[in-house]
Amino acid sequence: MKKILLIVTGALIAKNYNAQISSLALSGQTINPITTAVPFLLISPDSKQGGMGDAGVATDPDVNSTHWNGSKLAFAEKKFGVGVTVTPWLRKLVPDINLYYLTGYYKLNKNQAATASLRYFSLGNIELTNATGVKTGDFKPNEFAVDLGFSQKLSENFSLGIGMRYINSSISRVFFNGSSGNAASTGAVDLTMFYKSNKFDMGSKKGTATAGLAFTNLGAKIKYSNDQNFIPMNMRFGGGLKTEMDETNTIGVYLDFNKLLVPTPPIYKYKVDPVTGEQTTEVEIDPVTGKKVIDAGKDPNVPVAQGIFQSFGDAPGGFKEEMQEFNTSVGLEYWYNNVFAVRTGYFYEPKTKGSRQFFTVGIGVKYSVINIDGSFLIPTLLNNPLQGVYRISLSFEFDPAKKDKDPTAIQP
Repeated sequence: MKKILLIVTGALIAKNYNAQISSLALSGQTINPITTAVPFLLISPDSKQGGMGDAGVATDPDVNSTHWNGSKLAFAEKKFGVGVTVTPWLRKLVPDINLYYLTGYYKLNKNQAATASLRYFSLGNIELTNATGVKTGDFKPNEFAVDLGFSQKLSENFSLGIGMRYINSSISRVFFNGSSGNAASTGAVDLTMFYKSNKFDMGSKKGTATAGLAFTNLGAKIKYSNDQNFIPMNMRFGGGLKTEMDETNTIGVYLDFNKLLVPTPPIYKYKVDPVTGEQTTEVEIDPVTGKKVIDAGKDPNVPVAQGIFQSFGDAPGGFKEEMQEFNTSVGLEYWYNNVFAVRTGYFYEPKTKGSRQFFTVGIGVKYSVINIDGSFLIPTLLNNPLQGVYRISLSFEFDPAKKDKDPTAIQP
């Protein structure tokens, strides 16, 4: 299973992989998922939003907002906070893959906040063998990302945020027997915005509306060996409505949409056997340019800036396929007395673009400065690699310590 994992990981970053999967069919539709390097950057790293179908761009600010929408933290009510989440990943396939997330924020003043986080993805242990199957050693690949961010309120209801990210991936080192070769690395930025309305009347109840937009992982390609690969540049937008049912009961409903800002793999033209007249599995090469001949779609080997804009109109299946590149998250959160929370949600990705479809459930408990959250993922299809994924989060949020007044001091 470890070797299978290595093969899959390598395939995700190989340029030729797109050509191999683009001709597969599912119910008459072309399976054409968008693949990138370092996909761990898109995994939901915390239990709160993880329990709401991965909806998080317009939820209330918390210590994990850096991943979803860093601009939310300008609206944080506490002075500072820190949190950690552990996510055992793909337990149906391999028992030792884990995602660790450490994050925190600090309110500089009522309108500004600084954030930082560390995301560490351990891919477990892989046994290395030679051509005859004799074990030659062990290799433990990993990937990590370090973030620094800043958010600023521009008005009572609106904020902007910016984040900087350093990304490092060591999965390519195994191809050099784990002893030579360098880890791949790159940098990226997040550009985010958040809107939170004042409370308004909803009949006899009070409501608050939120909206968010986040462009994340905007950065240079990452280089494995001689190939350069797009990182998962992403656009997330959505909204929410939080309703105060009474003094102790609150319900929030949230909706997110996601789209990768990465070129869609084209459909390549394959050579035809001159004898039988049947299509072969060999891609046709343009004798002038030396490039693969594209039958439908656009060339994905473009600069980063061009790739971002191209991603909105390069699907070989036209507008219908472009719309299939949007993932949808729906989340629901109920709070009792601001102490106990119950969450649920649903994540939908079209079958032609990866077919990640699952329900989520979660709970949360808040006591003084301590928050404990947990979530569980339930795929809609049996024997899904995501089956059994759970997350456990622990966080602390503090107000500044109040200074005791000096009884001998002269009061004004």
